[in-house]
Amino acid sequence: MSSSPEGVRLQKVLSTAGVASRRAAEDLIDQGRVTVDGEVVREQGRRVDPDSVVIHVDGVRVVVREDRVYLALNKPAGVHSTMEDDRGRPCVGDYVRGRGDRLYHVGRLDAETEGLLLFTNDGDLAHRLMHPSYQVLKTYLAEVSGPVARDVGKRLRDGVTLEDGPARVDRFRMVDSYAGKALVEVVLHEGRKHIVRRMLEEVGHPVLKLVRTQIGEVRLGNQRPGSMRALNRTEVGTLYAAVGL
Repeated sequence: MSSSPEGVRLQKVLSTAGVASRRAAEDLIDQGRVTVDGEVVREQGRRVDPDSVVIHVDGVRVVVREDRVYLALNKPAGVHSTMEDDRGRPCVGDYVRGRGDRLYHVGRLDAETEGLLLFTNDGDLAHRLMHPSYQVLKTYLAEVSGPVARDVGKRLRDGVTLEDGPARVDRFRMVDSYAGKALVEVVLHEGRKHIVRRMLEEVGHPVLKLVRTQIGEVRLGNQRPGSMRALNRTEVGTLYAAVGL
């Protein structure tokens, strides 16, 4: 990697990206904690092109392109995971229309499933997050008919056979039980259509309500249904790390 005479000083790039003040960014460089295109940079004043370089601080990628957008929507029930709907039904595209950015929704949630859905104009990240080979975990809370037998978690971890092949969860736990119903948490990297609903029905517990609460390390938290927020620098960094970017 060579310095770009037409570029921007590295400490300014880090400051603009919100990593640290310029002075603190200089300290990070002195300490060998910054890499540019895989090379540790200790030279103050190194100029780089923010539109083409890949910068990591302490091993976490830093988003330095100002045109990149990363958003989290808490999708309400009844909203379809399409950018447009030719039948006029509510769709996730309604929440980003008019922004001027060419955004992709990362994966899908079926119409009646609520919860976390990501949007970005970063095509490389979106592709990898959706590709099963990267095994990015997704967490769901499901209200199911109960009670739930003790062996259900083991059966789901061992794998069940569905009409389109075997499927298994990565983790399963009981959260609560009440009046013929139960609340369970399911964690898996599968992305097939209706996979959580089909797996739980296969073990005798049809889903009554389903919410996706987490993708990788990005959490829904207390974000209200229908609201959109920008991901913070740490959240974006964890998504990059999860898919090896």
